[in-house]
Amino acid sequence: MHGPVSRAALPSPPVARRQPVTATHHGVTLVDDYAWLRAANWQEVMRDPSVLDAEIRAYLEAENAYTETALAQTQPLQAKLFAEMKARLKPDDSSVPAPDGPFDYYSNFVAGGQYPRLCRRPRGGGDEHVLLDGNAEAEGLAYWDLGGKAHSPDHRLLAYAVDDKGSEIYTIRIRDLATGEDLPDAIPDTRGEMQWANDSQTLFYIRLDDHHRPLFVYRHRLGTPVSDDVLVYEERDIGFYVALQKTLSGKYLAIDAHDHQTNEIRLIDADEPTSLPHLVEARETGHEYHVDHHWSHLLILTNSEDAEDFRVVAAPVHQPGRANWREIVPHKAGRLILDMQAYGDYLVRLEREDSLPRLVITPITPGIEVDREILDLAGEHRIAFAEEAYALGMSEGYEFKTTTLRFTYSSMTTPAETYDYDMAQRTRVLRKRQEIPSGHNPDDYVTRRLFAPAKDGETVPVSILYRKGTPLDGSAPLFLYGYGSYGISIPASFSTARLSLVDRGFIFAIAHIRGGKDKGYRWYTDGKHKTKRNTFTDFIAAGEHLAAEGLTRRGRIVANGGSAGGMLMGAVANMAPDLFLGLIADVPFVDVLNTMLDKDLPLTPPEWPEWGNPIESAEDFAIIRSYSPYDNVEAKTYPHILAFAGLTDPRVTYWEPAKWIARLRQLNTSDNLVLLKTNMEAGHGGASGRFERLRETAIGYAFALEIAGLAEG
Repeated sequence: MHGPVSRAALPSPPVARRQPVTATHHGVTLVDDYAWLRAANWQEVMRDPSVLDAEIRAYLEAENAYTETALAQTQPLQAKLFAEMKARLKPDDSSVPAPDGPFDYYSNFVAGGQYPRLCRRPRGGGDEHVLLDGNAEAEGLAYWDLGGKAHSPDHRLLAYAVDDKGSEIYTIRIRDLATGEDLPDAIPDTRGEMQWANDSQTLFYIRLDDHHRPLFVYRHRLGTPVSDDVLVYEERDIGFYVALQKTLSGKYLAIDAHDHQTNEIRLIDADEPTSLPHLVEARETGHEYHVDHHWSHLLILTNSEDAEDFRVVAAPVHQPGRANWREIVPHKAGRLILDMQAYGDYLVRLEREDSLPRLVITPITPGIEVDREILDLAGEHRIAFAEEAYALGMSEGYEFKTTTLRFTYSSMTTPAETYDYDMAQRTRVLRKRQEIPSGHNPDDYVTRRLFAPAKDGETVPVSILYRKGTPLDGSAPLFLYGYGSYGISIPASFSTARLSLVDRGFIFAIAHIRGGKDKGYRWYTDGKHKTKRNTFTDFIAAGEHLAAEGLTRRGRIVANGGSAGGMLMGAVANMAPDLFLGLIADVPFVDVLNTMLDKDLPLTPPEWPEWGNPIESAEDFAIIRSYSPYDNVEAKTYPHILAFAGLTDPRVTYWEPAKWIARLRQLNTSDNLVLLKTNMEAGHGGASGRFERLRETAIGYAFALEIAGLAEG
């Protein structure tokens, strides 16, 4: 075992030139020495990385070379980590087939393949028909990502979307499943979402604007020029995006215009694709609702009438507005209804209460109208599990008239299990248990749930995984993961990769901090906009509590987060650098103030409700400026830091982590490593291949093991 590398033992790192750019907002002058790292032609770079400015490319490549040098002694460990993580993935893995009419649809991998194959077979069994082979499609490409995919209702065609740059700009193609050939129809510049009308000849899709924003829904008729496609809906508020779904009943296409806390939905009759979209309920700031269709009525999940944790109402299909809403599942504070799905005879709700999820199945009384009772509450029952922390999810499938609910379960010790549950008989059948080819014994590990006290009296749930025999005397290093934004909760689910850390002596923990919805909707609102600082202090409180409980100690924690979780990493680096041994920031959103001041960036307008609008509001400007990681870097002792970026990332543009690392490099007073690795051929999600992604994980884990003194010699 060798000691961790320090900056002092390395060649001189790259030094970005300083070229001050000033801007004044609300009487405050900002000075940005590294604004030049943002390419003037960044939108072109998203489509063609080769046009990146030569000086910027040279700097990013110099940082990559420096990172490779700094981590050179970990390369054998990286290779070992990659090999063992790959060995835990079943080479020829397959999803559980989902029935739809005459066929079962599924995806699988072949041994050695990086990309999925889309397949089907006759219902119940028979010869496999490969609809799309991702390995063949990706041959010769540095990046290939399959976006949305949908087979036509008559099962003759497959619409699919591909991004070959990592920029999340997808081209939709349509394959004839009888011949295996693509039709001439090719639709560029889309978000990668599409839905079929019931005639199997009309395709609806979402097109991007010049700023990469999904604002337009178009209708395409097979065999006609894409230039003749009909604009069905245009979102004129650039702070809203559009999404496209189809109800499980198959009757309606739903256009959902939304930001993070407000939305409105329009329905199109899938049997009449040229009909106009019909508004369900007009947008109202702070009102969120989700619509499902059940025979003569709509079931609507809504937070209206102060139902912070949501309730369910019903309304006639042809009179869907709020005036006709009738409550069928009341609001209960602290019981957050996360999702719902209507089947022919059942309503299924995915809920979370006391930080744990459950499924609730309620029979729907047959043959009734909306003005009478529609739910058989006496027949309601639940599916839950006994572990202290676990993850639960439901799979929609394709069929409406079924008594079968498919759901998945896992915990930090238990690999994923897929069940088919008979809602009428209340029995379940295990359809698949995630196989770990190299072996895994859940009994070798312990998963726990702790609650860390926050300074304002709240308690922060923390899910923990460690291998039995790991010392709990404060000597073990701890890997602490967090996110805490957009209401996204991080499930306590199984991960094959993290076993490589806990098998080497790390304790792995997930801090379920404010900004997510782990303790209800208020947990989200208490960690956004004006209360955003709670996200950071919750994460710090979790680390401090784990140290106080003897699971680790201050300065022995390696923290990790990506995207908005990368912003978390930057914020806690400034606020409590001595708590952490190191930080791994994946595509970190660290230049928050400058990004929120730039309305031309793809995500900025929709993000204002989440973070605040510093252009219009001096208060929002001051709040964001108070925590924006890039703006708060100062001369102090920072922990080891490794940041990952993607050149074609439209969500967190590459220059955010590049600027942050440049400023850290300038002001950091310690000899700890400050490293940047930019994937020059990928975007927000990193490498596209199934196994190539593991190489990036291996780099981060090797870095953590190295600085913790656990790397093998």
